[in-house]
Formats: sequence, structure tokens, C-alpha cells
Amino acid sequence: MPSTIEVFSDFVCPFCYLAEQPLADAVEGTDVHISWQPFELRPEPTPTLRPEGNYLQSTWQQVVYPMAERMGVPIVLPRISPQPYSRLAFEGFAFAAERGLGQRYTEQVFRAFFVRQRDIGRPDVLTDVATQLGLDPEDFRAALDSGRYAAAHQRALRRAQELDITVVPTILLNGRRLEGMPSAQALHQLLNEAVTLSANLTR
Repeated sequence: MPSTIEVFSDFVCPFCYLAEQPLADAVEGTDVHISWQPFELRPEPTPTLRPEGNYLQSTWQQVVYPMAERMGVPIVLPRISPQPYSRLAFEGFAFAAERGLGQRYTEQVFRAFFVRQRDIGRPDVLTDVATQLGLDPEDFRAALDSGRYAAAHQRALRRAQELDITVVPTILLNGRRLEGMPSAQALHQLLNEAVTLSANLTR
């Protein structure tokens, strides 16, 4: 039986973006599927961080950039100040996921923010992402403007709260949990356990 690995993430978290490729590599050739799930580190009206501030500057210089260089992943600290809220991007995610494009939408929103430095809190930027994926831009923009997926997003956040998600990325698979940026070894161990469990259940 196929298993699903749930990845709770925030679009403004660089470690969630950096975890994307190792996750894809880990599940390649297995029956495990990735399902991205929303979590807002700083929901409105909590003030978001500023890239010129000491916290982001030191974190990126000391941790994010060295990690990205080792992984060979292009990334920059976006100059958008203050950082955007991610609620609207997640409502767009609900739209895309309903049409089977949640994974690709997630990938493109991460790249829009961490590579192209686009403000993913703006409806027009998100609509550009949706258009690139082949989604109907007018329907997508209308969904954002009307809040059509606001309730779905809030339900997803409540589920994250019920699961006691406090750190992103958090990875859940068959009751097992990894918090923070996962190592390749930890990911493969988690997946091997899932594959073994799935095989035992089908006997």
C-alpha cells in the first residue's frame, strides 16, 4: 500500500525550501508520496521579520547560505521588507491542490520567493505562478480575492495545531516525526521503516 509523507512547511522558511530536493530524492523509486501541508510561522497580525534585521542576517550568513552551498541549491535572502505573510499563498495552494497541482505550485512559490525575490504576499505574483502551471488565471485570482479557500486553509492550520506542529519543516509518516531540516540519513531511515511496515501489512 502506498504511504504518504506529510511535510508541514511555510513558504517563507528557507529550510522548507532546502528540504524539497532531499525529500524528492528520498521518495524516488518508492511508493511513498509527498503531501505538503500549510503552517504559518507568523500568522497575521503577528509582525513578520525584516531581512535587514540581525536575526535573519546572522541566520542566513551562518546557517542558510553554507547549507545551500553544500547542497548546490540556489537561494538568496529576499529583499522584501518586511517579509510577506504566507496566508494568501496557502489559499492559492488549496486552489492548486484541488486540481492536482499542489506539489508543483509549492515548488514554484518557493522559487518565486527564494530565487526571484518576488513578493508572494501579492495576488498578482501568485497569479503569475498559477498561470505558469496552466491554471486559469482569472479563476485563480477570483478565488484569492473572494477568500474562496480561506476556510479550507484555516481547517488545515487547525489540523496542524491538533498535531502539535510548532517547527517547520516537520515531516510525518506513519506516526513517525522528524522536526527541522532532515538529514539524508534520517529521511532514508524513516522511509525504510515505512516501506517495511507497508510490506508487513500487505502480507
